[in-house]
Amino acid sequence: MGPFDLVQKKGARPIQAQPLKIRKQPVAAPSATSSSRSLPVILSSSSSQNPLLKPIAKRNGITKVPPARARLQNPTRRSSPAQTRLESDTEDDEVDERRQDLPRKRVKLGEAPVVDSERQIRSMKAFSQNSTEDSAVIQAAQIASLDRSSKYKAAFPQDPELTAVPLQYPSAARPERYALVAPVHRDDLNPLEEIMEVTATVVKLYLPPNERAMLEDEKDGFLRRLRRAITRGAGRDCTTLVQEWNDTIIRLRTENAIARIMDSWDCVDPMLVERILTQTYARTVSPRINSLRQYENGTDNIYGELLPQFVSDILKRDARMTSNQVFVDLGSGVGNVVLQAALQIGCESWGCEMMDNACDLAALQHKEFTERCHLWGLALGSIHLERGDFLENRAIGKVLRRADVILVNNQAFTPELNEALTNLFLDAKEGCRIVSLKSFVPSGHRITSRNLYRACNVLDVREKRYYSCCVSWTNTPGTYYISVKDSSRVEAFAKKQTPEEPATG
Repeated sequence: MGPFDLVQKKGARPIQAQPLKIRKQPVAAPSATSSSRSLPVILSSSSSQNPLLKPIAKRNGITKVPPARARLQNPTRRSSPAQTRLESDTEDDEVDERRQDLPRKRVKLGEAPVVDSERQIRSMKAFSQNSTEDSAVIQAAQIASLDRSSKYKAAFPQDPELTAVPLQYPSAARPERYALVAPVHRDDLNPLEEIMEVTATVVKLYLPPNERAMLEDEKDGFLRRLRRAITRGAGRDCTTLVQEWNDTIIRLRTENAIARIMDSWDCVDPMLVERILTQTYARTVSPRINSLRQYENGTDNIYGELLPQFVSDILKRDARMTSNQVFVDLGSGVGNVVLQAALQIGCESWGCEMMDNACDLAALQHKEFTERCHLWGLALGSIHLERGDFLENRAIGKVLRRADVILVNNQAFTPELNEALTNLFLDAKEGCRIVSLKSFVPSGHRITSRNLYRACNVLDVREKRYYSCCVSWTNTPGTYYISVKDSSRVEAFAKKQTPEEPATG
């Protein structure tokens, strides 16, 4: 099972919010209308290990709906998004010169990501001798072991003396301990599967080409031999191979081979980001997932998440963020996006959530994520998670004034809350990018003398399109919006409306 597979219970069907129509090119977009008072339904994963879902910060609690069921398999790629632009009524109608026939295959969102030459990716502390102290990470053996007999069984019952193995990560930190058990249910953490995933990730990203070629050799490379031993239930071979792995990683780290490879990176690979997010979630949120489910009845909030690859595209291609910038997630839930921005970009990363249980889980994730990034030898930007209403939180009010990118998953926000947020953005600095699932500017809006002082006039918004497997609540493509704070549009309109005074003298 993949780390972010979505599964849907029988009888559940996703309901999509109807996309806004703001001078967009004619690109077909699926939509559905929700019933009476009900808000758009956000699907969550039934896998307690990997859903990485957060509560959308609507203001009265969480409603979790039946999750998706089938694994997504190479969904059909859709055409590139149409771009929209809001104009004042003094601007001439112009034909968008960029309008063209678009290919059907998926294209990259936005421009190519910027290279951040100032980003320090490798954690110097993680490779120092002081890192050999016991790690504070939650060990896999604490989550998956025979102590939980209803969930796990011995992976190698013919060798009962083989109970656990240590697995060395790229840094100088102590190995993580894995119990040699197999899950009874496929949705629970699978230690042997994770060992294979961790080693494959390290081989692909951290090792010199010659070492990588040997370990990836399809005939007798380490990865193939490990997979074969696990598949055949050969416990002794498995433990011997893991020890071989540990010796190899320690040797390469001591020779500074791993450090040299990491210092050559110009970014953190999204695959690595997703791997660490998944590990963190499985050890913190999954064992306590019922604390979120208690919001299920009698509340208006909805549980949903932008998935890591979509977030990566937003941060790197749409927002073109760098490590000297500030990111804010309003309605950050259990903190997934905040953590991802701090690792993938290395920027100062803020989140605000008002629901206590989600905040408690976010705090657990923050601690585990920090320790686990150290295990992988990675440096992070500063992380700040605030509790409370983001409209009233003082720390959030201050940081919004210097934020470069603000993310608002407002798929289920009321018009009143969206309007309040639009007023809040008046304090944002010029050029700040606001990413949202619904536009903060009404469809067809134009600046006029009658609405000149509306807050939305300072936002220059463009509609974009996301593809399959980007959000947790639907398998189909949809729209999102990038708004840029630009007060000059209002100033230019006001100047045209004010008659010039005759020169004197």
